[in-house]
Amino acid sequence: MSARDAILKRLRDRTDGPLAAPECDFAVVTDRGWSAQERLERFERLITSVHGEVVHCHENDWTSALIEVLASKGIKRLALGREHPVAAEARSALAEHGVALVDVDRDIEQWRREQFDDVDAGLTSTRGGIAETGSLWLWPTPDEPRLISLVPPIHIAVLEGSGLEDTFFDVVERHGWAAGMPTNALLISGPSKTADIEQTLAYGVHGPRELVVLVRHTKEAI
Repeated sequence: MSARDAILKRLRDRTDGPLAAPECDFAVVTDRGWSAQERLERFERLITSVHGEVVHCHENDWTSALIEVLASKGIKRLALGREHPVAAEARSALAEHGVALVDVDRDIEQWRREQFDDVDAGLTSTRGGIAETGSLWLWPTPDEPRLISLVPPIHIAVLEGSGLEDTFFDVVERHGWAAGMPTNALLISGPSKTADIEQTLAYGVHGPRELVVLVRHTKEAI
């Protein structure tokens, strides 16, 4: 009898029943107990520590903050969707502000050169944020494909102030990821960065060099 067969025989001959999987304890990855204000402060501290920018604004006037960001950064061509309320509101507000709005709901082969060479920034909604790591989470759709947050030099993301969870585990559990999710979910914790062997840090090598998060608050939360 081989050693493998001997081990399997001993397992089959056990008299105390089959081996049971240990009970999972997820306490270490959830239940931080942070208040809404603590979550927001932690999120902002972490994402700005890696060169992300946070702009607070009122949910009913957030497009004014967007217009200011576009003007301050010299953005003339903005890639965005059409159907999501964030994109629809932005389109309406920017109609007379001299910013060219680039449609993204197209086959990438039709506008690959335009996206990589001519677009100044991409605007997306977000599904929420994670306070523990200072991260945004996005589920790309045909109306907001993942490339508009990964290719343009600047990514502008709109986050609801009430949309922060403590941990990634909380996001997965409370938003039902197990029941269905897109083929590609994005976790974004700052602009793109990399370092060479001498540890010289560079931004924008593999994606956006800047990340601006517009945090929308209700009147009561401001």
